[in-house]
This record gives sequence, C-alpha cells and structure tokens, in this order.
Amino acid sequence: MRIKLAILEKDQRYLERIVSVFSTKYADKFEIYSFTDVAMAMSTLDSARIDVFVASDAFDIDVTAIPKRCGFTYFADSADIDIIRDQRAICKFQKADLIYKQILGIYSEKAGSTSGLKLGDESAKILAFCSAGGGTGSSSMAASAAIYFAGKGQRVLYLNLEKFGSSDDFFTAEGQFDMSDIIFALKSQKTNLPLKLESCVKQDRHGVYFYSRPKVALDMYELTANDTIRLIEETALSGHYDEVILDMDFSLDSDFLRIFRQVHALVWVGDGSEISNGKVQRAYQALSIAEQGNDSPLMNRLCFIYNKFSNKTSRTIEGINFRNVGGAPRYEHASTEQVLEQLSKMEMFDKIL
Repeated sequence: MRIKLAILEKDQRYLERIVSVFSTKYADKFEIYSFTDVAMAMSTLDSARIDVFVASDAFDIDVTAIPKRCGFTYFADSADIDIIRDQRAICKFQKADLIYKQILGIYSEKAGSTSGLKLGDESAKILAFCSAGGGTGSSSMAASAAIYFAGKGQRVLYLNLEKFGSSDDFFTAEGQFDMSDIIFALKSQKTNLPLKLESCVKQDRHGVYFYSRPKVALDMYELTANDTIRLIEETALSGHYDEVILDMDFSLDSDFLRIFRQVHALVWVGDGSEISNGKVQRAYQALSIAEQGNDSPLMNRLCFIYNKFSNKTSRTIEGINFRNVGGAPRYEHASTEQVLEQLSKMEMFDKIL
C-alpha cells in the first residue's frame, strides 16, 4: 500500500516536473494524483481516499471540506513562509527529498498507529558509547565510529541521547525537523512513529544518518526510559540501518541500566589519566555489584577505548576484566573535523562486535 498524494498546482511545468521526480524516486511510496483545477481536486479527495493534499498558495482552499483523514499543506514560493491562511506551508523550491520528508511527516500525523509501508524485520546492531569519567571525547569517538562504518558501506544512524549533546557538532545536512519533533512523536498517540522517524532523519556527507539537536535542550528531559527504549527498538527494527550508534550519558540508575540492556556493545571511553582511570575502576565495581544475579550481565558486553592517550601522562587500567578495543593519541590544535577524520580511519571499531 502506498500513500495517496494529491497535488494541486497552477504552474503546469512545475506540476509535471514534481510529479515526474516523485514518480521516479518514490514510486514505492506514493500514488500521485495531479490537478490544475481546484473543483476536480476537491471532488477527488474523498472518492480516491487521498492521504495527503498539497495545494499551491495560488488557491484559497476551504479546509473544512477536506476529509478529516487527509493531511493538508500549502505549497509556498519561499522557504521563509511556514504558515499560509492558518495552515502549514512547505517550500516548493527545494530538494525533492526535503519535500518528500515534509509530506511524509504530514502523513505520519494523520496515519495514527497503522502504516501501509512495509518495514524490514532485520535488527540493527546497537552500540552505546559513554564515559564513566567525563571529558574523554566519547562523543567524538561515537561520531567517528559512525563515519567509519558508513565508509564501509554500512547504513548507520548516529543517535545522540545526551541531555546537552548535539549531533550538529559533528554532522550537517539540510532539513527543518529535529529531535524535538521526534520527542513530540514519541509522546503523541496520533503519530505513526516509524514514518515520523523517516521524515525527520537527515544524512550527512559522510553517509551517516542523524537527528539534529532539539530546539530547546530541556526537551531531552521529556524523554523517559520507556520513550528511549521505544525509539531504539523502532530504529533497530526498521530495516533502514545496519548499526545504530548511541551517544549517551552514563549512569547506573535503573532507567539507564534498562536502556543499556538493549545494546549489543557498551563502549566506555577513557583517556588513561589517573583521574579517569580511578573513575572507570569505581564505575566498573559499581556496575559489577548492580549486575549480580543478572542472567545476561552488561559486563559481557562491555569494552573499552582509550582516547587522547599520552605516553607521558596516561596509563592503561589494570585489574579490570573488559576488552581493550584500542586507542587513539591526543591530536593537538586539531579542529573537530580533523579529529573525526583521523579517528574514523581506525580499524579498531571492527573489534567492538
């Protein structure tokens, strides 16, 4: 089953062009109906059971006549226009994939919990990066792992779940949606979550998929453990990704332990300094106690990466039974992009799983 999309546009050339592009790129997602006459379009909405109706702002649409099951938006000539006649608007002069994602987002809000799109049943590998010590570059290491796997042709989602973290520190792409939209979708019972996730995701030039940081950092505090687990499960089971890289804060409270139990590998990052090693040792001891009696303890999935390692000030940790995946030196006076470029070349990431 495909989404039934109706487009009403006075500009015949633009209409033919957008229909041609959508029919080519998204033939498996859309069944397209095109119109230049408003009366013909409105009469078709109900008879053809149209899912999403997009109309040029040259037409003044009677929205009360649109079936409740049908999503609606205006086409605007400018990217600066978000609302037309109290209805949402999307810019018609932008990349087709951005228009596609916005239309998909409108459909997801009307589709509820059912979906006509078939999602794959393959489960992605979930790798969680965090630091027991803080300030050791676990986010840079997580982003670099995402770039590394993407460079090998894998489909990778980088998912930043830190309260004050930002995917945009490492990845950039066009698109208007962000993590706030994902959080709202998780809280809403009226939104088709898989479709909303697809409509909001962006893809960086490295090939890594990601969600931009929320509009307000406080939005991250709305995420409960149940929300986070649902988000992880939806992305892992969507069939869209081979790996899901989680960039997380670290804690041993019950909610975090529930989330960590969803992962295939828990990757700790430390810099080998005396302070960092001490924190890691204490965290490991606490985790060992917390996991006593668990049939599948997290200890079995725990591995370690040394970052910013210095032969002068860093030492490997002794007396702890976890896998040492590898390490990276400190890159002095290097930009974030330069650090990622160096780290993402390291084959140690293959040793995580």
